[in-house]
Amino acid sequence: MKATIIGGGGLVGSMTAYALQLGGIATDICVVDANKDVASGVALDLLHGASLVADQRIHAGDMADVKTSDVVVITAGLRRKPEESRLDLINRNVDLFVNLLDQIKQAGGFKKNAYLCVVSNPVDVLTYLAVKRAGLEANRVVGLGTVLDTARFQSYLGQKLKLPATQVNALMLGEHGDSMVPIWSSATVGGLPLEQWPGFDANVAKQVYEDTKTAGAQVIKLKGGSGFAVGVSIREVVHSLLTDSRRILPVSSLVNGPYGVHDVCLSVPTEVGCGGVRKQIELALTPKERIGIQNSARVLRDTIDAVETRLATGGTPAPKTEGDNAPPSMPSIAAGPPHGRMIPRAAWGAKK
Repeated sequence: MKATIIGGGGLVGSMTAYALQLGGIATDICVVDANKDVASGVALDLLHGASLVADQRIHAGDMADVKTSDVVVITAGLRRKPEESRLDLINRNVDLFVNLLDQIKQAGGFKKNAYLCVVSNPVDVLTYLAVKRAGLEANRVVGLGTVLDTARFQSYLGQKLKLPATQVNALMLGEHGDSMVPIWSSATVGGLPLEQWPGFDANVAKQVYEDTKTAGAQVIKLKGGSGFAVGVSIREVVHSLLTDSRRILPVSSLVNGPYGVHDVCLSVPTEVGCGGVRKQIELALTPKERIGIQNSARVLRDTIDAVETRLATGGTPAPKTEGDNAPPSMPSIAAGPPHGRMIPRAAWGAKK
């Protein structure tokens, strides 16, 4: 099974390659980056440890490798600033992402029955664009979504309650961003309801949610960006696809119906395996949780509409006024490079 990582020279991409090497499932790991020397360096560094890990072919490549890949992971992206929300990245990253999809098509496109895993931010918007533009069946396109947020959520809960994080099961759904929704109603510790666990209360819930929501910005501030956690999060998705393990993961995918959401990509509990998105699971949520997911959908739908308008016209939609009641986390869409213009590629490498 061949996995190709586009943007593999960056922090997220290189950590993804390392996590896939340690996982030992992918038999061929290909690192692609605009900076070919860096891609070669990452592949060489991984190769040096190959005898201690698994029997894998590890090498640097180019866009032509996509057409022979079983799974393609796109981590390429422009850098996020500490004070910047993920949706604020849209003006700069949409054009880069669309440009990458065009380059893939020019190089021969995706292999039949391949999977595309989108990691670049804003991941839900870019996943939607990939569904519409990549030429793959919608169920074969998944975004990392809130898989990383969910891992952080569970880890913070374990730390706060002085429990092993592996004993915590809790979901973060909706947008990978400011409107993400913590699902307290189904959260458990060792199979027991979290809400009944000694030491858990409203203050703990509030603190853990805030820590989770700001985790990415905090890591960026301290060390420049997430690497280890996002790498193993991507590995979970890739391994579920390649091994048909059918894990229930909060990946971002095209949603039409569940939770009252239509024609938008966001994270809901999803059975991931052979074929990609096998099933989207609709939990019995509290009214507040359900409304939260629907709010995420509205925020993302408005953003997608603005993006598609700009891509179609090459112009900039008129900004919303106060009377338009724009959602609080809806970014303004300023003019970006016109579709088709080459973006400086040395800046590849998404930061979460």
